[in-house]
Amino acid sequence: MKTFLKSMAAPWQTIQVTELQIDNYLLENLHKNPKYDSPKKLNRYEFKVFSQAGEDGIISEIFNRIGTTNKFFVEFGVGNGLENNSAYLLVKGWQGYWIEGSERFCKSIRQSFEDLLANQQLTLKNTFITAANIEDLFREGNVPTELDLLSIDIDGNDYWVWQAITNYRPRVVIVEYNAIYPPESSWVMQYNPSHQWKYNSHVGSSLKALEKLGHQKGYKLVGCSFSGVNAFFVREDLLADHFCSPFSAENHYEPARYFLCSQKAGHPRAFGKFKTIE
Repeated sequence: MKTFLKSMAAPWQTIQVTELQIDNYLLENLHKNPKYDSPKKLNRYEFKVFSQAGEDGIISEIFNRIGTTNKFFVEFGVGNGLENNSAYLLVKGWQGYWIEGSERFCKSIRQSFEDLLANQQLTLKNTFITAANIEDLFREGNVPTELDLLSIDIDGNDYWVWQAITNYRPRVVIVEYNAIYPPESSWVMQYNPSHQWKYNSHVGSSLKALEKLGHQKGYKLVGCSFSGVNAFFVREDLLADHFCSPFSAENHYEPARYFLCSQKAGHPRAFGKFKTIE
């Protein structure tokens, strides 16, 4: 979807959405909206460091509630590494495995994340993902069976790849959904291992389809990013009373607000050597 959102840049540029306009939109439609008043609602905690929109804040809040174990993540479809759901976790000391199909993006990652790749805090695999090869890739990357976080963004077969992961039980799963389909619609793109996204709406799956798949796999839908891009699932045994029920598409669906992903939010993103001060 990172590619998808970049492809939408031209229409947005004609609208000229400014940072101030986005801030005002968030103030009026999110922070002042009674729909998000409950402290169990994840959207009220959104913030952006390296994520597309507010996903960094949602991820932080989920793990504030359920705790962490091995602090290991897997993310595929990471782009150039500077705008995704797990780069900020590297800053927080997590270890992870990135899988990216584009050699051009992988070249950028090798430059920006040279030190973390060298010390093996981060592992990078340049390959395309299918439902048939995903668990082989996990084994190759020495992924723990119960990793803390899995984030899926491959602009097409996301539903089918998650379905194919049966021998790993991530505690939290993030999957992109196709927000043009309303919350009652259970739609999924037919599986095609050679799929190449054609920059249109025939991509991924609806939120309801993901909700149903999550239920089959033992996960509950606990929220969606306010931008209408990412859906967040937590394993059922970790729910306790931490999240806003009912865990349904009807309750947690957010419409497509892709213009929020164009927010620059400060300096252009970069990654380099750093120290964490205790």
